[in-house]
Amino acid sequence: MKFARLVEFFGELEITSSRNKMVGVLADLFKEAQGDEMGKLVYLCQGRLVPFYEPLEFGIGEELAADALAKCAGIAKSEVKERFSKKGDYGLVATELLSNEGSTLEVGQVFDQLWLIATLSGGGSVAQKTSLLAGLLSQMSDEEAKHLLRIILGKLRLGIGDPTIMDGLSFARVGDKSQRKDIERAYNLCSDLGQVARLYWQNGLDSLAHISVHVGKPVRPALAERATSAAAIIQRLQHAAVEPKYDGFRCQVHKDGTTVRVFSRNLEDFSDKFPEIVKATQEQITQQQAIFEGEAIAFNPQTGDFYPFQVTVQRKRKHKIDEMQEKVPLKLVAFDLLYLDGQDYTTETYTSRRQKLREIVLPGDVLSVTEVLETSSANELEAFFFDKVQRGLEGIVAKRPDATYQAGARNFNWIKLKRSYQGELQDTLDCVVVGYWWGRGQRTQFGIGSLLTAVYDKDTDRFYTIARLGTGLTEIEWVQMREELDQLKVDGKPARVEAIVAPDVWVEPKHVIEIQADEITRSPLHTAGRKGDDLGFALRFPRMVNFIRADRTAEEATSVQEILAMFEAQGKRQGQQETES
Repeated sequence: MKFARLVEFFGELEITSSRNKMVGVLADLFKEAQGDEMGKLVYLCQGRLVPFYEPLEFGIGEELAADALAKCAGIAKSEVKERFSKKGDYGLVATELLSNEGSTLEVGQVFDQLWLIATLSGGGSVAQKTSLLAGLLSQMSDEEAKHLLRIILGKLRLGIGDPTIMDGLSFARVGDKSQRKDIERAYNLCSDLGQVARLYWQNGLDSLAHISVHVGKPVRPALAERATSAAAIIQRLQHAAVEPKYDGFRCQVHKDGTTVRVFSRNLEDFSDKFPEIVKATQEQITQQQAIFEGEAIAFNPQTGDFYPFQVTVQRKRKHKIDEMQEKVPLKLVAFDLLYLDGQDYTTETYTSRRQKLREIVLPGDVLSVTEVLETSSANELEAFFFDKVQRGLEGIVAKRPDATYQAGARNFNWIKLKRSYQGELQDTLDCVVVGYWWGRGQRTQFGIGSLLTAVYDKDTDRFYTIARLGTGLTEIEWVQMREELDQLKVDGKPARVEAIVAPDVWVEPKHVIEIQADEITRSPLHTAGRKGDDLGFALRFPRMVNFIRADRTAEEATSVQEILAMFEAQGKRQGQQETES
C-alpha cells in the first residue's frame, strides 16, 4: 500500500464523528492491506512503531521538526516557527510549505525510515535524525507530510481507540463484529495489537488461539467491579477471598533469568524507575521465568507504615532515581501469579495461583505476598474492611476463589470496596479531562478555571461528559494542569467525545483525575448515561482528590455502566435511610 493511500484514510477518519463510519473506514483500509503490512498499519493508526509497552520514541521534538521543515522548504527556521505560532500544528505548517504532488513511497518504506529515525543514537544522531526527516518530507505531498509529522510528534488524533480498531479488523474479514471478542482476547494476553492484526489477517481466527501469556509481553490487567457494602459482596460471591486494597502503582513484574521488567497498569515500563523491585525480584524469586502482579507503594522505613498515593506518585519521576529511592522507598505487595516456568497460571483458579505465589516469593525486605481472609460472613468481611481503613489503606478487594484470571476484563470475579467519605456517594471516580474553561476572577492569572470531565463506554469507544469541576486543585496544580492540557488542545470537539456543553478549550481525552462527589444526579447538560431524550447523569459538588493519575489510561476511567450501577445503589441507600427515619 502506498503511504499516500494510507493518509487518505487518515483524512477520512479526521472528518468522521460517527463511530460506525469510523469502523467502516478502518475496514476498508484493512481490506486493501497486504498481510505483511497489517501490523505496521495498526501501529501507525496508534501513532506508534511498536506496542505501547515498548519504550521506543522518535526522539524528535518540535525544535527538530522545525529544523527539518526549514531544511526541506528552503526557508529560515524562524519563518517555520512563526507559522507554527499561528497554526499550533507542524502538520498544518507542512501543508502550507510543501507543494509536492505526492510520493510513490510505500507504507513499509516509510515505516522503515521512521524506525531508523527512532533507533538512531549516539554522537551526531540529532543531526542525522533531522536530515533523515527532511529527506523523507521532501518526497511527500503536503497531506503525507502533515500526517507524518503528527505521528512523529505524537499528535496523530484520528478519534479512534483500540476497540474501534478491533471492530474494524473483524468487519474487514467477516463483514460484522462477530470476531471482535476473539481478537480482544488475544490482545488482552499479549498487549500487542499489531501482532494480533498480522496473525489474524494472514492466518485467520484460529491463529489467535495460539497467542498465550509470554514473558516480556505484559498481560492487560484484570479489573474489579464495585460494591457498596460487605453484604453485597457476600450476596454475589457467597464465599470470598478478601485482600487489602493498596493505593499505589499496580505493577506486573516479568522475570526472565536475570532480566526483570516492571510494567505499570497502563503498560509503561517502570523498570528503571523501580530498581529496588527489580533487585528484589532477582533475589526473592529463584525460578527462571515468572510473571506476577502486585501493588508498589511507598512506605516509612522507621514505622513500616504505607504512605498515600500522593507520596508514591513521586517515584514516577525519570530523573534522580537513586535519590528518590532513598527518599521514597517502595515495597511491592504481590497478589497474583500469571506465569511460572512454562506454565500459564491465568487458566488456574485464584486459590491455586495464590498458593503457588506464596511458595515462590522468598522472605525479603521488598517483596511480600498480601494477606487474605477467606470468609462467607458479611460481618467478618466488614470487620476486615474497617481494620484496613483504620490502618490507612484504601479498602479491600474480594475475589472469587474458583475464578480464573480474566485478562483485560472487568467483572464480579473481583469486587472492590473502598473507604467511605462524607456525602451520599461512597466511592471516588476516575474521570477523563476533555476540556477546560478559561480562568475568571482570581483564576484569570492561571488561564484556567474549571475542567470538563467525562467517563468512558467501552462498547461505543466514546467518552461521555459527567461533571464540570472547579475545586480540589491547588494554585500550583492549576498551573500544571493548564500546561499538561495545552499539549492536547484541539480545534473542535474530539471525535470520541459526546458532549452537549462546550468548554472554552477542547483537549484530547488522555489525563485521568480522581474525583469525589456528594452524589450522582440526573442532568440535562451531561451525556453520561443519556439515551434519546432522557436526562444524562452528573456529579453533585465534584472535587478533585488526586491529580493526574499516571497509572490510568483514559480507557481505564470509570465506565458509564459503573455510573448507572452507582446511581442505582445510591437510590437504594437513600430509600433505606428514609425507611429507617
